Amino acid sequence: MRTFSLPHTGTEVSSIVLGFMRITDLDDDRIRRLVATALDVGVTVFDHADIYGGSPHTCEKRFGDAVTLTPSQRERISIQSKVGIREGWFDFSKDHIVTTVEASLGALGVDHLDTLLLHRPDTLVEPEEVAAAFDDLHASGKVLGFGVSNHTPGQIELLKTAVDQPILFDQVQLSIVHSPLIAAGLTANMGTEDQSIDRDNGLLDYARTRGITLQAWSPFQSGTPSGVFVGDRENYPDLNVALDEIADVYGSTPSAVATAWITRHPADIQVVLGTTSPDRVVEAAGGSDLRLTRQEWYRLFRTAGHTLP
Repeated sequence: MRTFSLPHTGTEVSSIVLGFMRITDLDDDRIRRLVATALDVGVTVFDHADIYGGSPHTCEKRFGDAVTLTPSQRERISIQSKVGIREGWFDFSKDHIVTTVEASLGALGVDHLDTLLLHRPDTLVEPEEVAAAFDDLHASGKVLGFGVSNHTPGQIELLKTAVDQPILFDQVQLSIVHSPLIAAGLTANMGTEDQSIDRDNGLLDYARTRGITLQAWSPFQSGTPSGVFVGDRENYPDLNVALDEIADVYGSTPSAVATAWITRHPADIQVVLGTTSPDRVVEAAGGSDLRLTRQEWYRLFRTAGHTLP
């Protein structure tokens, strides 16, 4: 498992994050096997959200009911959850943030979150409300660190007008085929290319200069109705040929290579897995250790349909 030192904290973290949004229908034994496998291969970050599972805190409670972490296990992992999405609206008010975190702690069966992320932007955000919530949660020891998801640099800067704690993470959608975050910068100043449209407001470079770690969700999704691109030879024939050939070079698998494409980036981007398969966790952990050559990395980028000048 590839690891790196987290900016602002110096904590060593895994390049793979295991998400638990799909565990609602798993029995306790399957959840425990999933967690045990993740721990065995070196995953140190577990990702939750209050909304996962349909009704509030469903997946968090499934995790808490099934898994009892030993003190040493709890010490070596980081548990993060997210807050802010409500049914049909967003809510970054102090009261909602604090009460939701307290409910998450009860559901998970832990006394603190290592990280709390604001779950997508709230355009009605009042930074002072967020700051008050973060201060209360941090002072009480209920949350150790903070981050966001799907936020632009400007939205983060707005939060920072009031929030004192460093923003550690921004969780964003990223895969080989859904990579405007990366692709726009490679065709900057090319007005005839749709790819040159910057939909993320320079987030990649901003995050690197500010020490904000990006977490890539849906790392195997195309962002289109076709779904997973690995193995989709109808919609992504050239990409799958490249994935297969590069996997053969490393004695690995196409999914592992797709993981390696993200972890190869010097921004130290984490890959958030949504799988419930222990084998997929092992596969991704192995992929995180593969260091693709520049030629291999750009070949995957091009065969996914992106343009190089």
